[in-house]
Amino acid sequence: MRTLVNRLTLATAVAASLAAIAPAAADNVEIRLATLAPEGSSWMKILGKGAAEIEKKTEARVKVKYYAGGVQGDERDVMRKVNLGQLDGAAVTSVGLAMVDESIRVLELPRMFASVEELDYVADKMWPYFVKKLEAKGFRLGDRGDVGWIYFLSKEEVKSTSDLKKAKVWMWGDDGIVRAMYKQLGVSGVPLGVPEVEPALSTGRINACYGSPLAAVALQWNTKVKYMTSLPMSYGIAATVIKLDAYKKVSDDDQKLTAKITKGMQKTLRKQIRKDNESAKKQMERKGVKISETSPELLLDFDKAAEKVWAELTGKIFSKAELEMVLKHRAEFRAKNPAK
Repeated sequence: MRTLVNRLTLATAVAASLAAIAPAAADNVEIRLATLAPEGSSWMKILGKGAAEIEKKTEARVKVKYYAGGVQGDERDVMRKVNLGQLDGAAVTSVGLAMVDESIRVLELPRMFASVEELDYVADKMWPYFVKKLEAKGFRLGDRGDVGWIYFLSKEEVKSTSDLKKAKVWMWGDDGIVRAMYKQLGVSGVPLGVPEVEPALSTGRINACYGSPLAAVALQWNTKVKYMTSLPMSYGIAATVIKLDAYKKVSDDDQKLTAKITKGMQKTLRKQIRKDNESAKKQMERKGVKISETSPELLLDFDKAAEKVWAELTGKIFSKAELEMVLKHRAEFRAKNPAK
């Protein structure tokens, strides 16, 4: 009997010790997130509503605080602060996501997708794979957000690759895919962070850049350019990442509740961003930005360069198996939805 009592006492002590060192869920948690999305933009309106709903539904046990408009710096600065514990996470483009795991950029290869439906099919198939990859690196990857089709914007019309070569084109310094694409096209990019683009367009340091129509309007790049290509280079995606040690401070029940809210929020966001990108394109045209029809020659140059980029970055940014996964799912979609 005494032996049994001693064993029970020992078991209780061990359990108590483990409970003491295990990360406990806090009653009130504030999740600090940074983003380049400007205050008042479509992104922040929806993210803000999601944050308000989380606070209400959890009875203020969980609060989400956004630092919008790049006040915490470019995405490299933001992710460095996340890793230092100065922030808990960020709502970032794939460039920011790549600072956790570069392979996710296989979903953003130039000239890969012919439609948003095709992108959605492939990305939805592969998203659980990337959730696991980022979790292994200590991050919770949220549901997929949207940036939109990426176009070239310029002060002088770009009708050919030679026109592009002559331009002073912005290159996001941390974007390895754009750097590789420029190399294949023979374009010398001007490396800058996103917050530096608008001032650089104003001073003439650059005279061309790239982005979605909505991003161009939100960041006021549209007021500094006269032309936009009709040909999109790629499709920009985004997502929220949160350090797991910060996320685990939220109770299991509240994690389930916030996950449900954010999943619905991102679905709403994708739908709204796509609608707003079309509206932004029309707004740009009304205010004098001309849509420059892409010549067959420039299209051919882009497609050739893109396929070379896919090959060049295989084994560097993403694996051969990951590229094959994308191509397999894309082929599945095209088989189910033959071009008319």
